[in-house]
Amino acid sequence: MNVTMIDCMKILVLLMVFLSFGQISAQQGQVITLADPTIFHDNGTYYLYGTSRADEGFLVYRSSDLKQWEGPVGKLPEGFCLSKEKVYGDQGFWAPQVFKKDGRYYMAYTANEQIAIASSDNPLGPFVQPKQAAISLEQRMIDPFVFNAPDGKTYLYHVKVANGGNRIFVTELKDDYSGLVPGSTHLCIEATAPWENAESAEWTVTEGPTIVEHEGLFYLLYSANDFRSKHYAVGYAVSTSPIGPWKKADENPILHQQMLQVPGPGHGDVFKDEKGQWNYVFHTHHDQHTVSPRKTAVIKMELDQDASGNRGWRVFPKSWHYLYER
Repeated sequence: MNVTMIDCMKILVLLMVFLSFGQISAQQGQVITLADPTIFHDNGTYYLYGTSRADEGFLVYRSSDLKQWEGPVGKLPEGFCLSKEKVYGDQGFWAPQVFKKDGRYYMAYTANEQIAIASSDNPLGPFVQPKQAAISLEQRMIDPFVFNAPDGKTYLYHVKVANGGNRIFVTELKDDYSGLVPGSTHLCIEATAPWENAESAEWTVTEGPTIVEHEGLFYLLYSANDFRSKHYAVGYAVSTSPIGPWKKADENPILHQQMLQVPGPGHGDVFKDEKGQWNYVFHTHHDQHTVSPRKTAVIKMELDQDASGNRGWRVFPKSWHYLYER
């Protein structure tokens, strides 16, 4: 075989490309596998939380640029920021949300299919409860999202697991987060559209609420279908009030498997980066055949205005990517 100088050059270029990909992969490390993820931005640092070791508590990762993620880096052993020894619950630690009020950090979370709120002086934890209790034990409640509304009230968006399905409700929280205000619960979202029950399941699912307020309107982002279904997807609804009524968007779902070519995208949270760009952090199935461990991803999005002047969420499919440990 006659190998020319040009052939040798081509082989050398291909080898260099192969080696560079290997270096990039080595620098990236493993894909992060937190389900039901949330990203909290504070003082120039991004903190990533989610469901992983559900019988122990919550891990936390951090990044300065949304690209390189360090962790887990929680203050507790093994990188936990919340451990079951210091809070309510002993299993089923799911779907955390972290927020800041009056200089203190709070984590709303699910455990034992109830909702509790712990606090810390650091986003790395440890998040603890002086009184280890759920905010209510009236029935099964999961997927909390605490929203401090412009009207001065604090609302808890949550999912009730009962009567044939998972439905999203909102209830006013007491000022000290110790419990719910009696008689203040309103139904927000239940599965009524075809995409929200793609497999015609007897038990319907709407879950994973996130609230964004913008220019006087309230946007409720949520996921529908069972999380184990490849049809798990994200939609949103709009209201002029934090308690509704809610109008579902005509363009739902806005995030789904056909768009990303991976199954089960959903149950995430909205956040703004340092440039003011809206982002949605979410999980996908592990691969085409396996649900868990679910992978953590981010996609860019914006509130776009149509020809009629109505605003709605639009995502940028080419921007989505998984998050990797450094």
